[in-house]
Amino acid sequence: MSELSPGGWAFSELLVEVFRVNGLLLAAGDALTRPAGLTSARWQVLGVVDHGPATVAQVARTMGLTRQSVRQTADALARDGMVAFTDNPADRRARLMTLTDTGRTALRYVEEQQAGWASAIAERMPHSELRAALAVLRDLGDLLEDTHDR
Repeated sequence: MSELSPGGWAFSELLVEVFRVNGLLLAAGDALTRPAGLTSARWQVLGVVDHGPATVAQVARTMGLTRQSVRQTADALARDGMVAFTDNPADRRARLMTLTDTGRTALRYVEEQQAGWASAIAERMPHSELRAALAVLRDLGDLLEDTHDR
């Protein structure tokens, strides 16, 4: 078994902390979205589709998820009347997902709640630290995408 370098240890610790924070963010997101009949996963899908009609595969690529998981979420959103599937002129097999009025109303409610929550959290940390953390995570994401694409 290989020994971790000091940088490898730091990366491993960061990885564990990102997993922990991800779990906390998903739990907070679920609590924030519950009154609108959503979950964090449903919120994410609605957020992507809010930018324009998209196929399940396009949403999955945007979010870095599998098509299967997005398909399950999209089907649940359709059953609840929050999205509708329409014909896709570019591909008959890959229908486009669009927001319904119900979905748009739920998404706007969650966005309003999230704005207050995010501002309250941000007041407890220096802005410069939040910007630095964002820069590190973006750089790490770019590095991982480069490594994955090889």
